[in-house]
Amino acid sequence: MTGAPRTLQSAYMNFAKLETHSRYNLATSGIADAALCDLDVTIDDLELHGENRYGYGPLMDKIGERFGVDPACVVAAGGGASFANHLAMAAILSPGDEVLTEDPTYELLLSTLAYLQADVRPLPRRLENRWALDVDEVAARLTPRTRLVVLTNLHNPSSALESEAAIHAVAAAADKVGARVLVDEVYLELMFRDGVARTAFAPDNNVIVTSSLTKAYGLSGIRCGWVLAPAPRAQQMRRLNDLYGVHPPHLSERLSVVALDRLAGVRARANAFVDANRAAYRQILGGHPKLDQVVFDQGTTVFARLHGEDGDAFFQRLTSRFETSVVPGRFFGCPRFIRIGLGGDVAMTRVGLQRIAEALGA
Repeated sequence: MTGAPRTLQSAYMNFAKLETHSRYNLATSGIADAALCDLDVTIDDLELHGENRYGYGPLMDKIGERFGVDPACVVAAGGGASFANHLAMAAILSPGDEVLTEDPTYELLLSTLAYLQADVRPLPRRLENRWALDVDEVAARLTPRTRLVVLTNLHNPSSALESEAAIHAVAAAADKVGARVLVDEVYLELMFRDGVARTAFAPDNNVIVTSSLTKAYGLSGIRCGWVLAPAPRAQQMRRLNDLYGVHPPHLSERLSVVALDRLAGVRARANAFVDANRAAYRQILGGHPKLDQVVFDQGTTVFARLHGEDGDAFFQRLTSRFETSVVPGRFFGCPRFIRIGLGGDVAMTRVGLQRIAEALGA
């Protein structure tokens, strides 16, 4: 793939920015936007300028403490999980490197890999297997050319939770061919209801982790994303970021520290949204005869297969006649599917779910 044209855009991001603004927007996978009052921010929490040579110290310390790792292993580069993924993959890969990635998976991961001119090979996840990762299949698809395995946990688009044992088994198999494993854990933040953060990263393994405060807490506006990587690799990413964003706006760094200090309240708000919306989904669409699906006990999305219709045709009817938006499965390589978000305003989401049910019957 070394000679292939470099991808210079993301079809999904263009869709998300321009085509999802229906009255009942169930296309988003994140929690509804929080406000400054949800963080109890004061003017003393904010400053325009502060020192960031290769990381804003208080933020790196806070993330390191949260996951029990040395701050030297933390890259707090801003830009949310999307930029964290880009930075991590760019630091690891050269054009033509073989990468194994889930199928289906988040389109922005694939378009970023195409921008980096990687040779992408699929790792199937199947509805019939409840979207679980098949560790034996991963091991069978690894080759001496494999440089990286890219996973999402929770899985995007299905919200399937992968066990620590499965992640570690994939990492062990990858290590035998000299490959690393990148795990996007942005939706795993939804699982930390006891306030204890967990991660697949350890300084002595071959797993690199990305995450952020965006999806699980409704804090996309502060763009707090991070990478956890062994210290030498983390420093390589910081130096590479000199060619990208240099460092984030200091206001965002300060607000990120505030958010991490006050995460319990923001988490409770997020849980209230997703718990109510999942209950509504099960009531309205959970057993719908025109949907093949698994509705998990965690996550902000359901990935459902339509009977006798593709996702784009359904999306057009849903938006034009029912003022409701979802994500067509085409963006995940599954044209007969749709992804439905459960993180929005509770009243809005319930009406949107009812309108999806009406559209399925139309």
